[in-house]
Parts: sequence; C-alpha cells; structure tokens
Amino acid sequence: MVGPSSPHARPTVNGLVLDHPPFPLSLSLPPPARSHFLALVVTALQVGDPQRRQDSFVTRPPIYPPFIMARKVAAPAASNNYTPPAYASDQEKGLSSGGGGGGGSDPAKDVDAGAVPRVSLSSGDVPSRDATHRKLKSRHIQLIGIGGTIGTALYVQIGKGLLKGGPGSLFIAFAFWCTFILAVTLCMAEMVTYLPISSPFIRFAGRYVDEAFGFAAGWNFFVFEAALVPFEVVACNLILHFWTDVIPTAAVIVIIIVLYALINVLAVQWYGETEFWAAVGKVLLAVGLIAFTFIVMLGGNPAGDRFGFRYWREPGAFAELYYDGALGKWLGFLQCLIQAAFTIAGPDYVSMAAGEAENPRAVMPRAYNAVFYRLTAFFVLGALCVGILVPYDDAVLTAAFKNAEPGAAASPYVVAMDRLRIGVLPHIVNAMVLTAAFSAGNSYVYCASRSLYGLALEGKAPKFMTTCTKTGVPVYCVGFVLCFALLAFLQLESNAAKVLDWFVSLVTASQLINFAVVCTTYLFWYRALRAQGISRDGLPYKAWLMPGAAWYGLVGTFVMAFVGGYTVFLPIPGMWSVPDFLFSYTMIPVFPILYFGWKIVHKTRILKPHEVDLLKDKVEIDEYERNFIPQPPNDVDP
Repeated sequence: MVGPSSPHARPTVNGLVLDHPPFPLSLSLPPPARSHFLALVVTALQVGDPQRRQDSFVTRPPIYPPFIMARKVAAPAASNNYTPPAYASDQEKGLSSGGGGGGGSDPAKDVDAGAVPRVSLSSGDVPSRDATHRKLKSRHIQLIGIGGTIGTALYVQIGKGLLKGGPGSLFIAFAFWCTFILAVTLCMAEMVTYLPISSPFIRFAGRYVDEAFGFAAGWNFFVFEAALVPFEVVACNLILHFWTDVIPTAAVIVIIIVLYALINVLAVQWYGETEFWAAVGKVLLAVGLIAFTFIVMLGGNPAGDRFGFRYWREPGAFAELYYDGALGKWLGFLQCLIQAAFTIAGPDYVSMAAGEAENPRAVMPRAYNAVFYRLTAFFVLGALCVGILVPYDDAVLTAAFKNAEPGAAASPYVVAMDRLRIGVLPHIVNAMVLTAAFSAGNSYVYCASRSLYGLALEGKAPKFMTTCTKTGVPVYCVGFVLCFALLAFLQLESNAAKVLDWFVSLVTASQLINFAVVCTTYLFWYRALRAQGISRDGLPYKAWLMPGAAWYGLVGTFVMAFVGGYTVFLPIPGMWSVPDFLFSYTMIPVFPILYFGWKIVHKTRILKPHEVDLLKDKVEIDEYERNFIPQPPNDVDP
C-alpha cells in the first residue's frame, strides 16, 4: 500500500484523487489558473490531519474550478501527525504589522482557539493578514443582524411616516420595501456563504467588479455606519430627557461614547454577548408592542374602547401631503417609502460578522433567512400597529415632532397609551427604547470598525488600521469610528431633532448606494461563475430568482437614492433648504468621485468575467471548515 507521504502517491485534494498528474496539467493552463491550481494542490498535500477531518463538521464539499477532474477515493489512514502549512515567507506566515501583536502563531493552535490562519495562496501580492478571531456563534450572528437594525426608527421615527402618509401608505410602503431588502439579502447570502471573510461585500466589490469600485463602496459603507453612531448617541440623550432635564447633554454623550469604547475593545465574544442580550430586549419590546396593539384594539384597555381599524376609516388610510387629491396621496406614500428605506436594513449587519463567525458556511445561511423574515415581520407589523393605534392627524403626535419632544413622547405607542390612560407602560417603553438606541449604536461602531478594517486589509486605508489586539479587535479602527461619535456634540448648538434629520438624510442616501453596490457586485459574480464554468448548484447557498432579483434590487435602490430629498425641489415657498439638500444628496456625487479618483490614480479597469479571482482566500476557509470541531454550548467562550 502506498502511504500518503510516499513519493509515488497520487496527489489528492480533500479526499479526491486527480485523474491527471497535476504539474504537467498545470503547465497547459494560463498563468492565473495555474497559480490557483498549484496553490490548491500544495495546500492539500501539506495541510490537514485526516482524523480531524473525519471528526469535523463540514457543511458542503469545497467548490473546485472546472479544470480539476477528480473522483472520490477513501481517505488515507488516520494519523496523529499534524503538518502545518508551508509558508514561502515570513510575510505569508502572518508576521506583518497586521498580524495582531506582530508575532506568528501555530496554525493548528489558531484553529483550536477560534482564529483562522488567513494566508492568501493566490497569485499576486499578499495583503495584510486578517487577525480577527472566529468567536461569534449562530445566536450571536442572528441577533446582531436584528439588533443592528432595530433602533429608535421602529419605535419613534416611524411616527413621522404615519403623519405624512397615513396608515395605509405606511403599511404598503414598508411591505413593498421589504421586497427590495429580500433581493439584497439573497445577493449577499450567496456570495458571503461562499467566501465568509471580514467586510465581505466591500472586498467583493473590488475583487469581482473593479478595485476602484471596491474603494468607493468601502468608504461609502464606512460613512453610512459611522454617521449612524452619532445619530443613536443623540437619540439616547433625547430618550433620557423623557425623565429629567438635570443630566447635562455633554455628560450623556461622553458616557455613551466611553461605554461603546469599552464594549468594542473587549474580546469580540463579549461584544457578541452584549449585543445578544440587548437584541433580546429589542425583540421582546417589538413583540410586546404588537401584542399590546392587538389587545387594546379589541377593547382590552382602561377605557374599554374597541376601536379596531377606526382610524383607517376616519380620518382615512391615506393622507394628502403638500397637495390635494391623488398627487398629495402619492407624495404621502413616497414619504413613507423614504422612511422605510431608512428604517429597514439587516443583511449588511449579518455580512459584517462573517469574518468572525464560527463555522460560517453552516451558520450564515440560517442567519440570513432568520434575520430577513423576523425583521420583515417586526417592521411590517410595526407599521400596521402604529396606524391602528393613532390617526395620522393626531394633534399630540404632530406637536411632539414639531416641538422635538424628548424620548418616547414622540412615539405613536406612547401617545396611544396616554390617550387610553395607561400610566406605567410609557416609562417601560421609554426604558426599552433607550436600550434599543444604545444597542443599535453599539452595532454601528462594530460594523463601521470592521468595514474600515476590511479597507485596510485591501490596502484602501492606512495599513496601521490592520493592527489588532491579542483578542482580535482592530483597535485603531474602533478608535477612529468613535471620533465620528463626537459629531453628537452638534446638538449643543442646534435643535436635536434637526440634527437627527440631517443624519437620517445622510444615512439613507449612503445605505441605498450600498444596497445598489451589493446588487451590482452580485451581477458581476454571477457572470464570473458562468464564464468560469462553476455551477451554482454546488454553492453553500444558492439564491433563488437570480439574476432577476439582483436587477430588481439594483433598479429599486438606485432610483430611491435620487428620491430621498425630493421635497427641496417642490415649487412651494420655504421648501428649499441648503442643509437638507446637502445631507440628502452629498453621497451621490461623492461615490463617483471616489471611484474615478482611485481609478485614475491606480489605473484600474473593470474586470472581465474570466479574470475574476474566485479562489482568493477560499483555500483557508475550506481548511477551517474541515478542521472545525464544534465546542460544547457555553454562554461566554473563555
């Protein structure tokens, strides 16, 4: 019998034996394909303990390029000898400045500790090593996606949509916008589960479309996430003032920023635990308010009023905005759609955790599905509930937004509780909304720092940003994001509600551009798979309705990016506002400026389908999946 280390052994790849000698075959391949082929063969010959492979949990067999013809053979005899990967240089071994502490490590130990030995074996230059650790479990990923999306917008800001469009427009707009979010989710899920790396869809934009496209997409997403941090800090301050005005605004801002720093600089599993329990509170609040609506509309309230869908009949389901008749109702619906575009997200937060997810190809598909359907239920039912509880012409709710009432005083739920003479619940709701706002800001710090980290790994941000702590936290990225949180001090000079509106406009435009980028990247990915003969049937996750869903999402999000600030163009006195215009449309010209600026300086070009590198970083992800050993359930990993 020929042993696995015998010079006469036929080369195998993950239990597969090649039908043709690899090296003569590789000589007939073009240079990019040849380098991928040799890297894959060398890794298979040098890495992996067969016994650990048999004991590990593998979700799907790895995807191999079409030029490898293979047949399945029995695995070689078990061996207790583990041979770590051979590295060509210290840089490949991870001894660069991005290596998290500056030292190399044993790949076997890294896998056991939850770290992934991230060494790109593809052709070209070797980027900085990804030093984050895979410590986030399935429950963390799912609730990070939910928690990062559910904030004050669902409980307070949603009231603005009700006032401008009415309950019917609000409900239809939220349900309609969820179809675009589904398209974006499907695009992300297929790409990210194939290659679950840090800041995936940002880096995919550069790998699959154009390096300049990835640069512009990455910085757009960073601005989007970073701008949300001061938004939630301002919201937390307003919520606290629901109870008292004694606490100085500056002190509140400083305390919140310090707490964000402490949580995000600790090990990632502590962030996961913090966000997990905060997200649990958000889910309980969302479910509780839906149940509250159902009970009180049927007469379960101190007033004994069975009001049902009364407010859908009087004053009506569709409000008229700016103009009478059909045009006014259409503008009201459009305003609700803009509100939905700001409020509903989710798949991007799941994606940003892919590089730190434990067993990602098993966890990520479930997380995408769970997050989308749960968020859809919360947002669509939430839009329905506020339209049931409060009429769109309610004087109290109108005054609350006009006068910038603090905290939950502007929430449709609290307005309904006061009208129904329910005394304790407003304080409970305000406390839960405070938790939701703080948790959302915490998620934004995490996602913004990871997006900046991904840019640094790709050479599109300063290299020192790749430095991680021993626990895998990109500490300089976190610090830079927290500098954006200082924008919350703007409310010391301006009306807090006006500052919130500015951030909402800026964030909405950036988010829509980000969704359009994801759909565009998917279309290039889809084209590359077909050109290189890789069947989507073998992917860890195959999205349905493709590529039609990607085109649908692209058109919808692109158009909405230009609609967000339409009110400044209405021929109505007083509607034009320079700050409103700038915050609504600044990011639209910034994106092409970033794109063409990087393109001109670095002389990049749009990649052709056969040039797209679909194997970069895949070898190490496959190796991690093969060597993954499920750990016993534990609340907090040591």
